[in-house]
Amino acid sequence: MNKNCILITLILIIFLIGGSSIYKVKKHHEERLMLVSNKRITEKAKLCYEEGKCQEQNITLKELYDLKYLDIEANPVTKEYYNVDSYIKKEEDTYTFITVD
Repeated sequence: MNKNCILITLILIIFLIGGSSIYKVKKHHEERLMLVSNKRITEKAKLCYEEGKCQEQNITLKELYDLKYLDIEANPVTKEYYNVDSYIKKEEDTYTFITVD
């Protein structure tokens, strides 16, 4: 009886530690995927703005698609395509990607 209780307790501890570790690794991986995707999109918007083809402060994905700066982009975590009305907001030297659902 006592050995079974100790064994069950050890197994539960291993699963709790393993489960939380797997969750943290998966979450970190998803954050990195989003970072890379957002950076790729904002860099293309910056290039478009610097070449003078995009003049507005808000550059939509549709504009970038039409000007052939990007192929159709998908969210790397959900695998759903971004809405074409999503945009990149330019404020001074900062570019921020804002998704529209």
